[in-house]
Amino acid sequence: MRPSGRGPDALRAVSIVTGFARHAEGSCLIKMGGTEVLCAASVEPRVPPFLRNSGKGWVTAEYGMLPRATHTRGDREAARGKQSGRTQEIQRLIGRSLRAVTDLAALGEMSITLDCDVLNADGGTRCASITGAYVALSLALRHLMRMNVLKSIPLTGQVAAVSCGLVGGTAVLDLDYEEDSGAEADANFVLTEGGGIVEIQGTAEKSPFSEAQFAELMTLAKLGTTQLFAAQRAALEL
Repeated sequence: MRPSGRGPDALRAVSIVTGFARHAEGSCLIKMGGTEVLCAASVEPRVPPFLRNSGKGWVTAEYGMLPRATHTRGDREAARGKQSGRTQEIQRLIGRSLRAVTDLAALGEMSITLDCDVLNADGGTRCASITGAYVALSLALRHLMRMNVLKSIPLTGQVAAVSCGLVGGTAVLDLDYEEDSGAEADANFVLTEGGGIVEIQGTAEKSPFSEAQFAELMTLAKLGTTQLFAAQRAALEL
């Protein structure tokens, strides 16, 4: 039995509330069990220097955790004067994931930044950030259509992410912190609703895991993201 009482193939309760940041062009508060992330999309009429005069837009992300998002207080990275390697890695992952389903040429020369701020962390914060950021991005693009800046939504599909791992020798879906901290192996799967793989991050924490075990994790990830895609569509009323 898992600590949460869930079956091996069960997601934590998922909630996506849109419009949470009133001033952002698109936003949502995503909850996956005890993990809560505020995702806000901001539109700017410029692109990074390497894209100037290219006709293409840019989608990027920033990620951070509130000091008491975890069991003990963490220092604000701004107070330390630099971001941790973990923060940089996660925000690059979020940006890559969103660009994978965005037609940057159709977006035109503007940038959209997704700010993903973790309010409460109980495992899977990067996965929740990606899943919620897609909703915030979609809402921002709708806003641009209403303002007659865009003629159509430049998205090529949905993207979502979920964690899977081996806990006590069993493949399980959507690890919470207690499971993640003691897992024999864990992986983050970023998938599209069309069956595409954007990124897989997998690590054996103790001993190597087999190809058959990886296949089990992949099957669970597909099951979990199918449910997350449905939650995204419900939040966007699609």
